Amino acid sequence: MFSGASNLQIDGKGRLAMPTRYRARLQQQCCGRFVCTVDFESRCLLLYPEDQWQIIAEKLMSLSDTQPLERAMKRLLLGHAQECAMDKNGRLLIPASLRGYASLDKAAVLIGQLNKFELWNEQAWQQQLDDSMQALQDADLSSSPRLQDFAL
Repeated sequence: MFSGASNLQIDGKGRLAMPTRYRARLQQQCCGRFVCTVDFESRCLLLYPEDQWQIIAEKLMSLSDTQPLERAMKRLLLGHAQECAMDKNGRLLIPASLRGYASLDKAAVLIGQLNKFELWNEQAWQQQLDDSMQALQDADLSSSPRLQDFAL
């Protein structure tokens, strides 16, 4: 499982180096193969190890092609999904269309989300952090059954 934030640089060819701490585990878990797609709630990318993407693909297969919201979700996630693999130097090539969606240029942040990674434009990630902090400070956590007893 993946956690933590890593500041990364995207080179002129659109490649980023996976943090060293993940490389061996990713080689073992998925042979360094990923599926990258858009996040439909935020302007970031979702980077799934191939085995974890298979779980998502099964969920997507169960969605309807006639219900507008379900069809829209399938179109976004599957229509943008692209396979990518780590090279021998631990780099991933992120396709230009996906980099454009997330406004990824040079400075990026990779966020571990247990079963996947989020890939953010550095400034957008900072704004997301600020917005999340404000939302949590303003929220009544007791209104959410899953958060009312959540304690650290």
